[in-house]
Amino acid sequence: MSEEIHSETKQTPLYDFHVGLGAKMVPFAGYDMPVQYPLGVMKEHLHTRESAGLFDVSHMGQAFLISEDEKFETVAAFLETLVPCDVKSLEAGQQRYTQFLNADGGIMDDLMVTRLGMEGYTHAIYIVVNAGCKDADYAHIEKHLPKGISLSIKENLALIALQGPKAPAVIAQYLPEALTLPFMNSLDTVIDGMWVHISRSGYTGEDGYEISVKNDDVVKLAALLMSHDEVEAIGLGARDSLRLEAGLCLYGHDLDTTTSPIEAGLTWSIQKNRREEGGFLGAKRVQKELAERPSRRRVGIKPVGRAPAREGTIIQNMDGKDIGVITSGGFGPCVEGPVAMGYVKRKYAKTGTEIQLIVRGKAKPAHTIKLPFVPNNFYRG
Repeated sequence: MSEEIHSETKQTPLYDFHVGLGAKMVPFAGYDMPVQYPLGVMKEHLHTRESAGLFDVSHMGQAFLISEDEKFETVAAFLETLVPCDVKSLEAGQQRYTQFLNADGGIMDDLMVTRLGMEGYTHAIYIVVNAGCKDADYAHIEKHLPKGISLSIKENLALIALQGPKAPAVIAQYLPEALTLPFMNSLDTVIDGMWVHISRSGYTGEDGYEISVKNDDVVKLAALLMSHDEVEAIGLGARDSLRLEAGLCLYGHDLDTTTSPIEAGLTWSIQKNRREEGGFLGAKRVQKELAERPSRRRVGIKPVGRAPAREGTIIQNMDGKDIGVITSGGFGPCVEGPVAMGYVKRKYAKTGTEIQLIVRGKAKPAHTIKLPFVPNNFYRG
């Protein structure tokens, strides 16, 4: 890595840890991040599906929203003006996926929202936002912050994820209650003397956890988890192929400020009362598309053959007319072939529709497919 790149990018607290493991480091979202380790992207991907993979996601933004009156209802009511999910009904420790929308109903970022469960802090909301959007997200929040509510950005916290079917057994050796922690729930506790905020969530389609820990402790925690034979370090390459097989969106690719949650197939993340009542930025477009259906939809796409269809590939109908574009594409190791997602005009979104993809100037056959490509294995209890 050149000095020029290092001067322009930040490093997570695990940078030296990655280098010590032989990681290939690349600039990503303003940080030097591991794209792969000596194991290689393919084996890292399969290892996560079969065992347990450790991911550094410390580049993500972590922050708290806190009300002076120490009432959860106060901060929840504020956040509901900026996101379409039902924040007010969150129980202590419960987590939801949602989006920041602009006034036109486009997605500014997608994020996780958690009502803290720790005694004395159940009035506070913990958010995790994407690395490339975090500065804009914080400015957006602060622009709308009313008196009596504060945004506390936590630069002193790191974030790691342990994903895969063997992740629960590894974590349970330090935290037995993690075995029965429900999906999209969290707890604040201690692992080997270190404070952690652990949630049963992740972005691979597998069972697993995301763990927030102090910067000063994250190397110790990562080393502790890596001491288990079941655990391998996993880079950005496999992280991308895992989330693509799982049919999960990547901000800046499948989601952007022109795309609504309805077009993106994220209607499930907007609870019924919020769909009906609105009251959030962009609600007019969301409610209109719910009532009239959007003009385009995100779909899974299965190219025929072995050639992958990358982001930006034009999608055509069988008459050769442009009907959409690929937003994510690559090779699916568990599918043993190319997989992709993209947006097509609504009439072509039905599962099994034959389409063609313009790859290197040639039309290649493909068809739409129901997402995900690989079944999700989230723990449901």
